[in-house]
Amino acid sequence: MLFELGQEIRKVRKLRKVTQEQIAHDLGMSRATISQLEAGTVQEIGIRKVMRILDYLGLELRVRKAGTPPTLDELREDL
Repeated sequence: MLFELGQEIRKVRKLRKVTQEQIAHDLGMSRATISQLEAGTVQEIGIRKVMRILDYLGLELRVRKAGTPPTLDELREDL
C-alpha cells in the first residue's frame, strides 16, 4: 500500500511540475524523505507528514474495506 501511495504522489507531483526539493523546502522536510516515500522505501514516516504532502498536492487519503471494489466516482477519477 505504501508503494502505491508513493507512486500516486510521484505521478501528481510530476503532473504539477513540482520538484521533490520544492516540496521538501516548502514543508520543512528532507528531499530524501520525499524520495523514499515515492519509491515506497521509507523506513518510517508519520501520518501527519503524509497528510501534509497529500494536502500540498491537492490529494486526500481514503480508506475502504479491504477487497471492496472501487466506486464509480473513483474509477472516473482515474480517467
